[in-house]
Amino acid sequence: MQGQSQQQAYDRGITIFSPDGRLYQVEYAREAVKRGSASIGVRTTDGVVLVADKRISSPLLEGSSVEKLHKADDHIGIASAGHVADARQLIDYARRQAQINQLRYGEPISVETLTKAVTDNIQQYTQVGGARPFGVALIIGGIDDSGRPRLFETDPSGTPYEWKALAVGADRSAIEDYLKEHYREEMDLDSGVGLALNALASVSDDGLRSDGLGIATIDAETEQYDEFDEEKIASYLEEHDLLADEEQ
Repeated sequence: MQGQSQQQAYDRGITIFSPDGRLYQVEYAREAVKRGSASIGVRTTDGVVLVADKRISSPLLEGSSVEKLHKADDHIGIASAGHVADARQLIDYARRQAQINQLRYGEPISVETLTKAVTDNIQQYTQVGGARPFGVALIIGGIDDSGRPRLFETDPSGTPYEWKALAVGADRSAIEDYLKEHYREEMDLDSGVGLALNALASVSDDGLRSDGLGIATIDAETEQYDEFDEEKIASYLEEHDLLADEEQ
């Protein structure tokens, strides 16, 4: 009985480590991320590409109401996987930090600084009683003041990672296997979009629909976040022969 009660304490309490050094609630938060639809980030020589699968569950649902891509600042975009409501809270926090930096220092916040501010906030929810970890992972991409594209991931534990290309959410391993095989550092933005779409299509049996995707780029030259409309997404899918049969 005592062993069972201890196990339940490790299972329920975010502030209690298990004997093997694990925080079960953080691991459960990672499982919530795995159940979310996939998002992909690709860093190219010309900028950063973000692609998100919106997973439209009903033909009655307005695709534009599913929020998976977000503008954090003019030069920074964020894609999410996991609980959308948790993502919105973190993205609002990121936007506030970007504005505070602009007002305090008179310059745009760097991608790395913003990522670490967000992950510091996430980490606090892994050691405070009465709260739970955020059940979401973010891909934060943008252009630094030197004009260099940067791409980061935030983990529910509060750890930041920098990547050349990555996926979060459902089918992460399969998508990243595709990215490992086909990623080239010298790619331009168009090639990066094509790579991300083909990686997402590699785990889809039915092709991709323009109303079920979100695509955004942050160009290194203009340092501007640009989210594609449905018509532009459809043209990319058609170019790469990835359109779902019913949409064709």
